[in-house]
Amino acid sequence: MGAPPVLRAENTTVVRDGVPILDDVTLTVRPGEHWALLGSNGAGKTTLLGLLGAQTHPTRGRVEVLGRRLGRVDLRELRTLIGHVSPRHPLRSALAVRDVVLTGATNSVERPPRWRPTPAQEERADRLTDTLGLGDRRAARWPTLSQGERGRALIARALMPEPRLLLLDEPATGLDLPGREQLLDALDALGAEHPSLATVTVTHHLEELPSGTTHALLLRGGRVLARGPVGDVLTGELVGACFGLPLALERHGGRWSVRTARGTTGVRPGPPPSPVPRPGTPPPRPGSG
Repeated sequence: MGAPPVLRAENTTVVRDGVPILDDVTLTVRPGEHWALLGSNGAGKTTLLGLLGAQTHPTRGRVEVLGRRLGRVDLRELRTLIGHVSPRHPLRSALAVRDVVLTGATNSVERPPRWRPTPAQEERADRLTDTLGLGDRRAARWPTLSQGERGRALIARALMPEPRLLLLDEPATGLDLPGREQLLDALDALGAEHPSLATVTVTHHLEELPSGTTHALLLRGGRVLARGPVGDVLTGELVGACFGLPLALERHGGRWSVRTARGTTGVRPGPPPSPVPRPGTPPPRPGSG
């Protein structure tokens, strides 16, 4: 039967002020899978990532994270088992890279007073900085780092507690081209070194997806437009419908490029498309819509 899912959301809905932000979303992520979560602003990506990261509860439906059902578990405890990377990390001190990474062991922004890492934690921090290409920058202070170096340091920090799940919230935000490529190379190396690690990456841009991406979910208007293996989901037709633009997609060496398909009339902005049908749901009868 294989390993149990790392994430499972079933018919999940989130309502705020009477408005559905997410509507009947279903998703299963298994160990070793690397998911892309794509959609326009307001599609519900941040809300869904909040559920997957044990930040919030659904209004309706069921969400299980690392085998624990939301609503029946302490969210604070569960969050310590999840690696979460955001470019908006609120660090204000001039910590060295090594100290930033070590804060992942305490799930804190700063190093706690009087806390001392164990030799095993120090060894792991050094190994992770090497894996993320920061071995020669361990002593560099946070204010002196480039955006790309900060992003890689935060990934190393998120991996300190050896999580089975890594959530990446627009990790390439603010990066120039060399910084983005260094980050994506590091993510691909990470997947090769930790084959059971599952990841979910939120982005607006297909060019920012690592070549190791295995699956994708497209959201529009809070509903699932498509989900599944990247070869089935990341097509010009589906991604164009997701963003309301006629698009042409190409893939080379595992990486995507996108351009507007000028002169194409097959995709037009409009109301959110029908969601992916639930398993076992019969197709609608002609004229029933």
